[in-house]
Amino acid sequence: MGCDGGPLRVDVLSGAGPGEARPAIVICHGFKGFKDWGFFPRAAERLAVAGFSAVSFNFSGSGVGPDGLNFTELERWGRQTASGDLADLAAVVDFVAASGAAWIGLLGHSRGGGTAIIHAARDRRVKALATWAAVSAFLRWPPDEVERWRRDGRLDVVNLRTGQVLPLRRDLLDDLESRRDALDIRAAASRLGIPWLIVHGTDDETVPVDDANLLERMSGSRRTRALRVPGTGHTFGTRHPWEGSTAAFDQVLDATVRFFSESLG
Repeated sequence: MGCDGGPLRVDVLSGAGPGEARPAIVICHGFKGFKDWGFFPRAAERLAVAGFSAVSFNFSGSGVGPDGLNFTELERWGRQTASGDLADLAAVVDFVAASGAAWIGLLGHSRGGGTAIIHAARDRRVKALATWAAVSAFLRWPPDEVERWRRDGRLDVVNLRTGQVLPLRRDLLDDLESRRDALDIRAAASRLGIPWLIVHGTDDETVPVDDANLLERMSGSRRTRALRVPGTGHTFGTRHPWEGSTAAFDQVLDATVRFFSESLG
């Protein structure tokens, strides 16, 4: 499928038969993530077995090309914006709704969690939200780095797994600075009224657990619950390429499937 930011590569995993309407869970990856990274296919498989249609996709600015694994679309990566991510997610949710999903839930990791929070606060078709290691704000770089980014017109981001340097243009920075209110994750959290599961590792080295604490305090839903997983980090001990699950990730996935089953059943 396509959107203004370019083609969206979407996978749908479901055990539904012809004409059977199942609840759908749309999965949102984070910064430097992609739909086939590490634990995402395992989460989709587990959700499908549990009775959902699992819909995963690459944001148009992910930079990951047709092979689904490598950052080959560097211009799209460099021009990514938070507003573009929101437009992509809206297009996928429209697609899922038009396909006849009985109910729609969102699952977002890291920056994808922040995107999912804002979309859920806007779209009444979304009936449940789960976030894993979600950010509470999109602009997370130190002031001196932001100033250098603004001055130079680019910020080099290193993919630690491959060593590849990914140049990020000013589009993202300009978007975050010009649309502060529309991209305010915390304000969106305060408007949520749907069931929301906030999951975070206490030893997260990328997005501190303080973000989860803040989102829980800001939540406008009395049905928000939080799961803090002791002694685990941003990806709950899992890696890419996939090397197998961990006790922490098993706990996260079990809790998430149970949450969606209770909220969308």
